[in-house]
Amino acid sequence: MRILAISTALITTAAALTTALPANAAISCDTATTGGATFYDGPSASKKYDARFSNSASIPNLSTYTPQGAGTWYNWDGSGKNLLLVAAYREGADSEIYGIDPSTGSTVGVVAIAESHVGGIAVSKGWAFVAGQGSSIRKYRLTDLRDALKAAGTPYLAQVGTARDVAGSSFIGTYGDSLFAGTFNDTGRGTMYEYKIADDGTLTTQAGAWEIPTKTQGLTVTANHFIYSTSYGRGNRSNIYVVKRGQKDLDAAALSCFRAPSMTEGFTEYNGTAYLVYESGSYLYASDPATLNVIPRMHKASISSLTSLVP
Repeated sequence: MRILAISTALITTAAALTTALPANAAISCDTATTGGATFYDGPSASKKYDARFSNSASIPNLSTYTPQGAGTWYNWDGSGKNLLLVAAYREGADSEIYGIDPSTGSTVGVVAIAESHVGGIAVSKGWAFVAGQGSSIRKYRLTDLRDALKAAGTPYLAQVGTARDVAGSSFIGTYGDSLFAGTFNDTGRGTMYEYKIADDGTLTTQAGAWEIPTKTQGLTVTANHFIYSTSYGRGNRSNIYVVKRGQKDLDAAALSCFRAPSMTEGFTEYNGTAYLVYESGSYLYASDPATLNVIPRMHKASISSLTSLVP
């Protein structure tokens, strides 16, 4: 009986040690590369990336601005046409919003807004939401943004009201009447909150933070998935994370991760296609030999090719 008791205690202790995993266990990302030429500058990021993505529209004003956030605007002018929105910054100057026709790749208009890093831009319920200074989100009426995009030159558009301070606005994504915004963290996991969008553009914080990957720069949201782009450093490859929604603890969530070219930024979805923005093509990085992949265009992939990795 004494031997049985000791053996049982040892088994129980061993089981406890086995299950006591670190809260932030390392996430494995697929790094296998094609080893050959790709459709973009620099070395292959990964087989999974190269098999899913392809070139899309060029981003304007790269000789003076650095692109960051990406969003989608359906039926932007009332005639059934749609736009991709890209937000870009320049230190010491107004930021800019570009309206890009996804069917032709042409830039249909450019609008200036108050200076900020503009790490995220998203559209919902008659409003465009843009990351402001610090951890804040500005809002713009879509009717005003539409008129400004149709005007000649680069008209200036002022925000409506004052910026909404939030927990973090390094990136922004929307789905339905929910806005998701979070914090970039280059040393560990970040956090993201959900905000419900009222008709007047007011954001109401929902309880409980979502844990997000280290170095998150962009987000697109589907009914069942969060798709993150993560990057940091011009000489380092990026990662794409496809995460099944439902678990706020990243270690408990079903997910898949694979390498992407360096310097990914904003991510958006339009009509079943994901569009990914790179900052590496801007004047700040394109001529630097340390920049691993110089990419002046958006890249695109079918949403299903990404979400099927985590069914």
